[in-house]
Amino acid sequence: MTNSTHTNDSSQNWVSGPVAEAQISAIKQMAMLSAQIEGAASLTWGVPSFRTPEIIRRGVQQQLDQDDAIGKYTLPDGLPELRDLVVETHARETGITIDANDNVLITAGNMQGLSTLFRVTISPGDEIILTDPSFASHFQQIKLCDGQAVSWPLDEQQGWALDVETLPSLITEKTKAIVIVSPSNPTGKIFSESELIRVGEIARQHNILILLDDPYSHFTYENRDRYFNLASIESLRDNLVYLFTFSKAYAMSGWRLGYMILPAALKKQALKVHDADLICTPHISQSAGIVALSNPPNHMAEFEQILNQRRTLICERLDRLSHIFEYVKPEGAYYVFPRIVAEHDNAWDFSINLLNKAKVTVTPGSAFGSRGENHVRMAYCVPDETINLAFDRMETFFGVGQA
Repeated sequence: MTNSTHTNDSSQNWVSGPVAEAQISAIKQMAMLSAQIEGAASLTWGVPSFRTPEIIRRGVQQQLDQDDAIGKYTLPDGLPELRDLVVETHARETGITIDANDNVLITAGNMQGLSTLFRVTISPGDEIILTDPSFASHFQQIKLCDGQAVSWPLDEQQGWALDVETLPSLITEKTKAIVIVSPSNPTGKIFSESELIRVGEIARQHNILILLDDPYSHFTYENRDRYFNLASIESLRDNLVYLFTFSKAYAMSGWRLGYMILPAALKKQALKVHDADLICTPHISQSAGIVALSNPPNHMAEFEQILNQRRTLICERLDRLSHIFEYVKPEGAYYVFPRIVAEHDNAWDFSINLLNKAKVTVTPGSAFGSRGENHVRMAYCVPDETINLAFDRMETFFGVGQA
């Protein structure tokens, strides 16, 4: 009988090349390392500190008592009532009319939605264009599909702006899609209406998809008038997939709930992957989504106000460490992406050293693309006390800069 504790390298033969080459997101790596250090002040993971709004919690409790089917599967594309509510919400927010059966797919959050779309669109060697910096997990999702992430550098000197006129040069016969997140993770940049419309024109000219990942559009602070939803352009509806997640705006990250709005022909293909992967988004989470979309989002103003105060706080604290970091003030979302100006070897070692020696957790910017090297991401969705503790420790560790 083989000893169950015996290990050898033969397990590598069981693992596919794309999986072997991929890595868990550095955000999660740092969170896991942080959990091993008692009392660490973590600014690494973008999990809102807010509790899921009471009206949603109470509504789900009621459904648990009254709905005999809440513990059962739903249709693969989601509960009809929730899909109808998505149609109403999308029409209200974009002015675009869609069909609940043809165009709406309820997902287990935008991560699962994008993973589904990448599997639908990517054959080995196909390319997906990502802004650089971009959300760390998108790189890994593309790699797991045996695709290639193509870097579209943002201009840090111009506040992380899109350089739209370089986009056509990145498009090849293997290009399948462009991923846009605005407000952006990790930079907090809100891309302008003119930039986004030009991206849409280029995508149509080359017949490629735009995958519009929207976790943060409800957090734009004083820049609300600058936010533009590209899904509101009627002429792009056949070239665009809009993905919304309840994780951030509704403080429902653990519920794993989102939706995507996509062309009918693409939904038919996406359902194949969605069904094979998880059958359906959890019924109880969809019930929460029904409550969320059936009631006014009265909590959002408070969420945004608190996050705006935390943005002010973290920027004030960064100003006191100007000899260590310089930064572009984020316009939206709830991250700041400072450049490390102190002497250091690389962002990963800097972050590990900060965790081990100062008990402060940040995410190395290199996880977000080549343009992220020499930066770190700090999430300010955490309580004020955590922000202040982290910066008190960094001031002790680095010393306070000259005012």
